[in-house]
Amino acid sequence: MSSTEIIGVSGRRVWDSRGRPTVEAEIRLDGGITGRAMAPAGASRGSNEAIDLRDGGEAFDGLGVDQAVGNVNNTIAKALTGRDVSDQQDIDDVLIKLDGTPNKASLGGNATVAVSMAAAHAAAASCGLPLWRYLAGDDVPNLPLPQVQIFGGGAHAGRRVDVQDFLVMPVGAKTLDQAFVWIAEVYRAAGELMDEAGSLAGVADEGGWWPAFASNEAALEMLVRAIERAGLTPGDEMAIALDIAASEFATAGGYRLALEGREIDSDGLIEMLTGWIDRYPIASIEDAVAEDDTEGMIKFTKAVGGRIQVIGDDYLVTNAGRIDEASAAGACNAVLLKPNQAGTLSETKAALNAARKHGWGTVVSARSGETEDPTVTHLAVGWNAGQLKVGSFARSERMVKWNEALRIEAELGAKAHFTGGAALTQHHFL
Repeated sequence: MSSTEIIGVSGRRVWDSRGRPTVEAEIRLDGGITGRAMAPAGASRGSNEAIDLRDGGEAFDGLGVDQAVGNVNNTIAKALTGRDVSDQQDIDDVLIKLDGTPNKASLGGNATVAVSMAAAHAAAASCGLPLWRYLAGDDVPNLPLPQVQIFGGGAHAGRRVDVQDFLVMPVGAKTLDQAFVWIAEVYRAAGELMDEAGSLAGVADEGGWWPAFASNEAALEMLVRAIERAGLTPGDEMAIALDIAASEFATAGGYRLALEGREIDSDGLIEMLTGWIDRYPIASIEDAVAEDDTEGMIKFTKAVGGRIQVIGDDYLVTNAGRIDEASAAGACNAVLLKPNQAGTLSETKAALNAARKHGWGTVVSARSGETEDPTVTHLAVGWNAGQLKVGSFARSERMVKWNEALRIEAELGAKAHFTGGAALTQHHFL
């Protein structure tokens, strides 16, 4: 029996950062080698992404995962036992065929992504390698530029502000270690400033500060002040990124900014965001308009795509075909890559490859409902994605991913190269 032959697949119910059930999958190989991974869950979800299979009913508000776990233990286990775990494409093709739906509605995207990631970990372990090194092969990968949430909003903070994420990117840092020192100082400074202003309402879903601002732009003003209080230069050393998540406040006729009590159309939203770009050191904006506002995304990309990174998340849902279509239309110039949006690692990698083909930026991302699984860090490094977004700089489900990146930097030693601002300048976004 080959040491890479799968001899067992099992699933179990575990718990995510919201205390909700999720799926953990474990793959066992001959000789006692195992690979393990957990599925995350998003709060703001694109309508075309892979679906988590939930049980419904009264238990856990309908969010139970017994059916998804059962699919891992039965249907998936039977199909994968005896297969070569080192053939990731074959493993994922089996999962896709078994499911038979375009959005993993049968087996559950939470079941398929957990198994797909567990298989990758098992394959790496069979070679005596960490996953990032296994994926990188002979290449020396770059360490990714972090996008780190400082203020949470939208679906991550009771919609206290309309914009979902106010983030920073340490574009001037020389090492990942220095980058995290800077981020820690900005995070601390932001908390102090909010406390002094009486605008600190707690901590949001992803560990960022839960704000009580009078307007969305007030958050930008406070973020610039936090960067300065941390002793850093806005723009040159620390840039700002925004996840607008516009689908979350879209209406039938446009967009409703609930915090400010006003309705605007797509052109009005683009004008507002363009004004922010003119006034603040913003280097990246994600989901500037709703997922079905293709015309708006094209207009926004045309207006600012030569100045900043325009990321598609709900708009692209980690789908290679959608990336190809968006590129042909002139919409977006970068993509957020979420394995559970696609449902398997092979589909996630296909989306990354499509983005690279078009010269786009790529950002590997976690979800708001997370676990202590550090797989996304290994993907960002091993695939040389250039950027990593996992939430804020607090709470263990976030820090486990940032700390894993530090361990990789230490392991690379003198060969370590931090992407830094090059992740943006190589695409002319900075």
